[in-house]
Amino acid sequence: MMRDELRSPIKHHLVLHRIDPEQRIRRFYSLMIERDLFGTVRLVRHWGRIGTNGQELVEVCASEIEAGEALEAFAAAKRRRGYRDL
Repeated sequence: MMRDELRSPIKHHLVLHRIDPEQRIRRFYSLMIERDLFGTVRLVRHWGRIGTNGQELVEVCASEIEAGEALEAFAAAKRRRGYRDL
């Protein structure tokens, strides 16, 4: 596969944060679409308290389109809970 074929209009990395000093909330949520060495499309979710390593979950997706839709769905859910784009 040529390098140009791997380019896509889909946003590949998104970082959200939620900071509320009154409730002592300082959290981050990161979403990233990537391909592994075998060309498999993966959606990587990484979240936790700001300043910690947090947790990570990797989901294999059938296509980059599916991964992009999942990324947008997770981002929309987090925005409804008060997260903002960084």
